[in-house]
Amino acid sequence: MKSRTIDISSWHLSMKLYKTLLLLSLIATTLLGLSSCQSLRRGSGYDFESKYSLKKRKSHISCTAERGGLTLIKPLPLRVSERTYDRLFSSIDELLGAPYRSGGGTPDGFDCSGFVQYLYKQQFRMLLPRTTGELALIGSVVHEYNLRRGDLVFFSIDGNNIDHVGIIISKNRFAHTARSGVRVNELFEPYYRSRYAFGARIITAE
Repeated sequence: MKSRTIDISSWHLSMKLYKTLLLLSLIATTLLGLSSCQSLRRGSGYDFESKYSLKKRKSHISCTAERGGLTLIKPLPLRVSERTYDRLFSSIDELLGAPYRSGGGTPDGFDCSGFVQYLYKQQFRMLLPRTTGELALIGSVVHEYNLRRGDLVFFSIDGNNIDHVGIIISKNRFAHTARSGVRVNELFEPYYRSRYAFGARIITAE
């Protein structure tokens, strides 16, 4: 009888120990999962996308009139014809290889925001802001899986500010100006993937 009492006590002790170990294991797994999730979100630009979705964004843009005259104020995204929409991408192809120049906004030399400003003025007569930080507040924020051709994509190279911009030209490919000049890269290349912030829509084809 005494031996059976000892066996039951040992069994209860073993069960308590098992439950404690199981609880600790579940806590460790949860903490690791949260850590991985946060790391993924930082890499995917989750914080920037949320932050810029909540910011006060410009919903209208100034455009020059077709034959001169007064500047027009139009809602964003700007509705453009299929012909001018397609012409944007032809123009990008023609500019591939154009050199980089800090503060540049012509085919003689572009920086990233100058490249965007030049193209959208040439094709759609849009008067976009000159800096990447100002461009990041134009139009509506678009989730990366809903990006379309002509959307702008923003990056944080330094990890703290929006300091680079490009133009989506096809699924997961964007044109931009790097130190090597105007070029095309894949959005999911490790370098750009880890620095991606969010996308924004400023034009839409009719």
